[in-house]
Amino acid sequence: MSFRMFKSEAKSVVEDALKELNYSKVDFNLSEPPEEHGDLAANVAFTLAKNLRSQPLKIAEDIVGSIHLSRGSLIESLTADPPGYINFRVNYSTLAERLLPNIQSVEQVKPIDIGGGVKVTVEHTSVNPNKALHIGHLRNLAIGDAIYRMLKHSNYNVKVLNYIDDSGAQVADILLGFLHLNFPIEAPEGVKFDHYCGDVVYVKVNEMYEQNPNLVEKRRQILKELEDPSSKVSDFAKKITSRILREQLQTCWRFGARYDCLNFESQIVHSSLWDTLFKELRGRGVIKFAEEGRLKGCWIVEVEGEEEGEEKVLVRADGTATYVAKDIPYAAWKIGLVEDPFNYIEYVKQPDGTTLWATDLTKGSKKTDFYGAEKTIVVIDVRQSRLQRIIKEVLSQLSEGVEDRYVHLAYAVVSLSPQTAKEMGFSEEERLLHLSGRKGIYLNADDMLDALKKKALEETVKRNPNESVEWCEEVSESIAVAALKFDLLKQDLDKIVVFDLNRSLKLEGDTGPYILYSYVRACRILEKASEEGVDASTKNLHITQLSEKRLLKELSKFDLVVEEATRSLSPKTLARYAIQLSTAFNNFYESSPVLGCSDSDVRATRLMLVKGFRSVLNKTMELLGLPIVERM
Repeated sequence: MSFRMFKSEAKSVVEDALKELNYSKVDFNLSEPPEEHGDLAANVAFTLAKNLRSQPLKIAEDIVGSIHLSRGSLIESLTADPPGYINFRVNYSTLAERLLPNIQSVEQVKPIDIGGGVKVTVEHTSVNPNKALHIGHLRNLAIGDAIYRMLKHSNYNVKVLNYIDDSGAQVADILLGFLHLNFPIEAPEGVKFDHYCGDVVYVKVNEMYEQNPNLVEKRRQILKELEDPSSKVSDFAKKITSRILREQLQTCWRFGARYDCLNFESQIVHSSLWDTLFKELRGRGVIKFAEEGRLKGCWIVEVEGEEEGEEKVLVRADGTATYVAKDIPYAAWKIGLVEDPFNYIEYVKQPDGTTLWATDLTKGSKKTDFYGAEKTIVVIDVRQSRLQRIIKEVLSQLSEGVEDRYVHLAYAVVSLSPQTAKEMGFSEEERLLHLSGRKGIYLNADDMLDALKKKALEETVKRNPNESVEWCEEVSESIAVAALKFDLLKQDLDKIVVFDLNRSLKLEGDTGPYILYSYVRACRILEKASEEGVDASTKNLHITQLSEKRLLKELSKFDLVVEEATRSLSPKTLARYAIQLSTAFNNFYESSPVLGCSDSDVRATRLMLVKGFRSVLNKTMELLGLPIVERM
């Protein structure tokens, strides 16, 4: 896109001027100043001032006097302004000529190559298969899916993994309910199986632990049997967790995600991965056996500098592996520190038409797509940071370079606004508590999406009385997904999201529906132009109004924004761009009539701006994983 070229040209002419003036070559920044000062500002004079023993403004004036612009330059003018910045203004006519003809369709908004085909895996979602996804899980999913999309657009060979912890304590809880406490195996009519297992079985079993401590011993026995692939418990667990997983995937697909491979913890346990790593870690002295103290009989790893404590149990005294002992071989597998013991089977076809693969130890075929990536990105909330530091520390003692290859992308939790909590049936006391699946204090993802859809549907039907029920349902679903997903993406990762149901649905401000509405508005203009036979192309581009310039400038920055978002793994950067782009378009729409313009060249130029906006916003929404609708 052309703002990159403008920036490159500004840097180049300054460097040429430094040579002409015999000034030493220095690093300097180009940033965007307040609009009244120009489009780019260089701080090179401040960098040179100390060595040259001169005032920055005088140096800036000398540099500007030595710059010669070529014909067809993207720089319209440049000035030296107090206290010493060199300010550049872009030539909007040239910018339009270079940019607009090349973004008239979404296919023309080309990928950028910053990845060079490097193999990367992104692990996200990874919800224990004992319950439905809740709203906090959706933040994980939204972030991970956006990271995948940005990396793919930037020419990384990226695969998405979903880790299925089908042998842990939470699964043992629901197995206990079915095997020993006589909970019905089938959910009540009209209730999803994953909701039933999480909302009823899991919650009630944890309440019963307090009443009957003997049940804890039964859970220990279940955990032990889960490590034996030939046991009846292991076989039963596979059937239950498979049913839950299928239900969870329906929610994930509803939210726009897709995956490449499911990795089952039970197969990691049943494979040789942990045994092999355990021997190596023991041989290197990374882990040790506790001979005494509160951890007597356990194998532990010591990690220096851990404020929360310097040790972590890998194998309990009863011989069962802890969750971190299962995560370490999985992490090592992802970056190729161990041999791949798995075969791969086709698990299911996803809504986007791609195959979702799954690891298997007994059937399937070998593949190299998912194993041994150059880098792996693990999307897990900030509460797991200590565990992730331990994993990285252990891996770093097995191989060099792990610090750069194993990336934990942490994010803060999701809470509800008081009004939303009230609407969703939470008491004020529950809203202030830490969300807990065990205590039944959480909000299922499906329930939140349904609540958003219901509100969106009321408004959609009101605005479109002649449309079919099916159309209104489909559009309302898209609005619900966009509202929730955008709210989960627009914050800094380390900031808690306070989700407000009604605010997220507004058609103005920094919301998903505002972006959808902006896209729909552009589609409607182009639809009318087509109906009226208005020409939407011209070689005599006219960019004169401020609203036109602002929109053109935002469009020209797309690839720079994607690069920044990708390098920093920041979906928020792209989300903010979507808002800025939409705002620039709507301001343009209000101040610069398109179809009502009498000058044919100006009208065609504005139509090209609308087409360019539709193309770039379409691609931006695609990278964020937002649904795209052409009418609302």
